[in-house]
Amino acid sequence: MRRLLPGHGASRGSALGRARVRLPHALDVAEQRIRASEVEGEVSRLHAAVAAAREEMHDLRRRLHGALAREVGEFLDLHALLLDDPELLHGLDDLIRKGRYGADYALRLQRDRLAAVFQDMDDAYLKSRMDDLDHVIGRIHAHLHSRAADAEGLAGEILVTDTVAPSELAQLQAQGVVAVVTSTGSTLSHSAILARSLHMPLVVGAAHVLQKINDGDALIVDGDTGEVVVDPSANDLRDFRQRQKDAAKEQRELGRLRSKPTRTRDGVDIALHANAESREDVARAHALGAAGIGLYRTEFLFLQRKELPDEEEQFRTYRDVVLGMSGRPVTIRTLDLGADKADRTGLALRGEENPALGLRGVRLSLAHGDVFDTQLRAILRASGYGPVRVLVPMVSVREELLQVRKRLKRLTTQLRKEGHEVAAEVPLGAMIEVPSAAICVEHFIDLVDFLSVGTNDLVQYLLAADRNNDALGELYSPLRPALLRLLDMVLRAGREHGKQVAICGEIAGDAAMAPILLALGLEHFSLHPSNMLELRRTIRDHDQGALLGAADKLLKARDRAGIERWLEKVGG
Repeated sequence: MRRLLPGHGASRGSALGRARVRLPHALDVAEQRIRASEVEGEVSRLHAAVAAAREEMHDLRRRLHGALAREVGEFLDLHALLLDDPELLHGLDDLIRKGRYGADYALRLQRDRLAAVFQDMDDAYLKSRMDDLDHVIGRIHAHLHSRAADAEGLAGEILVTDTVAPSELAQLQAQGVVAVVTSTGSTLSHSAILARSLHMPLVVGAAHVLQKINDGDALIVDGDTGEVVVDPSANDLRDFRQRQKDAAKEQRELGRLRSKPTRTRDGVDIALHANAESREDVARAHALGAAGIGLYRTEFLFLQRKELPDEEEQFRTYRDVVLGMSGRPVTIRTLDLGADKADRTGLALRGEENPALGLRGVRLSLAHGDVFDTQLRAILRASGYGPVRVLVPMVSVREELLQVRKRLKRLTTQLRKEGHEVAAEVPLGAMIEVPSAAICVEHFIDLVDFLSVGTNDLVQYLLAADRNNDALGELYSPLRPALLRLLDMVLRAGREHGKQVAICGEIAGDAAMAPILLALGLEHFSLHPSNMLELRRTIRDHDQGALLGAADKLLKARDRAGIERWLEKVGG
């Protein structure tokens, strides 16, 4: 019998398929003792499962390189580190050799031991890592029973589960899963961001799906509306086929915009820059007519390795990006790494009580002057091959920018004496993602040539809301008056001082947010190339003059509902 289950659309698109229900992870394994003669065989079986899980993660990381935002890459790297954790592995060996437990039960006991440690921690962030431990344990357990991929069985299916990790999504897509429905989650979580990048329909927060959907049920998932139809009717199937036709037509129409200017109906040219972290991203940005690279992430050079990249390796990487953009400006963000990233180089501090508020971004770079100088030298050398800009992340106070400017001046002189070509001007920018920087932007704007607003972290810090905390899913939203007022403040400061301001956070690539950003006067968007054509179409459909005239009403909105009403009125 047909049933309609409501949820929240987190990644657009629709899918028709069979339900594959995955209940919340619980390693319910009965106690199993083994004979002395079986110990080494059981240890070998466990080691093989761990090795298979480790290789699975490494392969996934390699295949996703360039497709993930840094926030998503964190999960992949963290899971890989957990698989290498000596405490996990030695504990498992001891349980088998000394306790004479079977590998399955040893895995359960070790999981419970580590879970108890996590639960005893006072820090909420570290407690939240329990989910990562369970995902890793689940991978090992699956490999113990040769259930790692089950790829053939997943083709054409829709996964219905309580939660899905970012590290799973691309793998699920490769295995043929056509959509995912979760009973919890936020539309702004890391998983949702990755699902949108992969163009995989995702519905989150569908509260009762685990109780109301069975394995094998036919489902239609609508990632736009958040609706899940169980046992669809003939009308549902006709509607689904029509949506598929409409989506195909839309993609053809978007394709025609590749060579079109990004210009509003009233003739205002808007610059679309690309966020990138790989050659593939750069090539795609160039092909789509991006005005430049607005944010080139450099963390991938430092993650998943035990040694620091030297100047020559970094220089070649940055030079290739500059050459790939054929004269369009490339904005290279200096290392944005912290203890919440899986860093093996020894740069990030271990055991920080609150990594999000710790030694990260420019703070970490200034604490490791030699490492910072190496990166800046590489960037400055790349400027000899085309226009390059330096973007400094996590700026909080004026003093940080003074130190960076001093370093750039010293290193430029040094490089020229060594015979290297360095551009006459290498603009310096500050990333606005800390509320203090947004509020006091007037206090340091004289030290920078441009500004770039990172709204992902800015929303999190401004609202004191972790985007990955399901309980805060409704609170963590860019549709908040406080954020819009801060953005207005920064954009006004940029105009008054003649400094370019871009937004490079997730909202810059969300076509639904474009009317708001245009109303605030934004003229420089920086986004993932996959969203560029849709955003270009939305901008071409709007009159910026009219939106600017409606900005006062937008900024007077007192809550999220007021902002949403404004959006409806302007046709967003």
